[in-house]
Amino acid sequence: MLILRKLRLKYILELRKAVSLKTHAIRCLSSTKLTPETQVATPLIINETYGQPTSTTHPHLINEGQLVPGVCVEEFRERRSRLMGGLQKFAKENPTNENEPSKNHLVIIPSACKKFMSDKIPYVFRQNSDFYYLSGCLEPDTVLMISINEQALVKSTLFMRPKDKHAELWDGPRTGINNALDMFGVEEAYPSNEFKKILSSRLKDEKPVLWYDAARADLVQITKDVNDLTENTIPVKTPVEFIQSMRLFKSIAEQALMRQTCQIASEAINEVIREARPGHSEHHIFAMVDYKCRMRNANYLAYPPVVASGNNATTIHYINNTQLTKSGDLVLLDAGCEYGGYTSDITRTWPINGTFRDEQKVLYEVLQQIQKELIATIQNEGGETLDNLFELMCIKMGKYMQEIGLIPKYISTSDELAKEGYKFCPHHVSHYLGMDVHDTPLMPRTLRILPGMVFTIEPGIYIAHDRIDVPKEFRGIGLRIEDDVLITANKSVEVLTSSCIKDRSDIELLFKAKS
Repeated sequence: MLILRKLRLKYILELRKAVSLKTHAIRCLSSTKLTPETQVATPLIINETYGQPTSTTHPHLINEGQLVPGVCVEEFRERRSRLMGGLQKFAKENPTNENEPSKNHLVIIPSACKKFMSDKIPYVFRQNSDFYYLSGCLEPDTVLMISINEQALVKSTLFMRPKDKHAELWDGPRTGINNALDMFGVEEAYPSNEFKKILSSRLKDEKPVLWYDAARADLVQITKDVNDLTENTIPVKTPVEFIQSMRLFKSIAEQALMRQTCQIASEAINEVIREARPGHSEHHIFAMVDYKCRMRNANYLAYPPVVASGNNATTIHYINNTQLTKSGDLVLLDAGCEYGGYTSDITRTWPINGTFRDEQKVLYEVLQQIQKELIATIQNEGGETLDNLFELMCIKMGKYMQEIGLIPKYISTSDELAKEGYKFCPHHVSHYLGMDVHDTPLMPRTLRILPGMVFTIEPGIYIAHDRIDVPKEFRGIGLRIEDDVLITANKSVEVLTSSCIKDRSDIELLFKAKS
């Protein structure tokens, strides 16, 4: 299993090479051929209804030529071609049957399904990220099937809900089968209930290597159909690691979306810091950041935010958000938004009354200095990977905490300092960021940092109120500073959240200005 994982990781760089970091116009790979369409595609019609916003129905959200905000249909075609080419190459160089290496491949990626909080009351629908990345389709109960043959011909097929006036009366419009071809740039489209019949035919005629991840699939019937047709006689492999290795490196279009989602959240958090006052509840601050992000066209918050005041901030994933803030408390706000399918993730900590107490000031300046040094180290010695940055953070935390008297002077080695520093920040300092907040979790944090990657830098200090090994005035204080960074094509480090206020003096000036 470990050997197979290492072989797969070898293809991360292979897949990355096809990501265009030089031009906004994304084109299909010249070596990949698409099969002729089996149905006639129809152009988007102004008076037609679709299952998601389009440039004709929502020109204020989507520009002409784009399938979804910021991304054109050609980029989705290119992603599918690149995935299939990568799988085919991997299988050729690592055959399971050395005498007859597989050449035909078929990938099945299901969408998310609608989920309910109670009878007939749905949660807000969010599309499966891998499905969205490869199709641009925002409808539930949909399946994407992609195949490649010996001649490197790639064919994409969507199985969708057909138009249904009665169902659409209740749940809104559907794109339908006829509109799917031109809208999503696929070669075939069928009603969802024909999936099993089509898959059976393809398995019989093409005898492909089958790629499907049942563990991550929402659509129970699709998993049942796949199991029925394979009957433990056809091996089924997961494509998820390959897809995540593509998603790890953001295209020019994706980088623009990351800038936008980070800018929205940065501006929203700045306003929250300026307007929040002692006596506001954590829940009120939650509502403020949610409202301010949505008013800047974010779809919604990317995750339940942490709004932690006082000692609550020493609980790393505190999301109860029920306490009233008190003058003298710090407030830790960890929030981000989703825009066009891409997420931001920011944390800021500030005094609710606008003035840092001496002990808060000391800890905040230590934390900000650590983060500054970590960002400066990215791609340099000690900062080549996310794990390197974490190890460095622990050492720096130990050294600075020792300087301010919170760690004994007799501790001297780097390992000892790192161990003591970890006690103040027991979480990793970075994770990948993109379509999901904790993006591409199968990609190890030991990978070398390369252009196109986006990730967080988020050191924290957490001193519980019941710790007896630190002076009393430092107990019950929690802080975190988190920014999102992009490695650009020229290998520079772009802090996407740089407009979100962070310097201690700037925060205090902001409060003086509002009063």
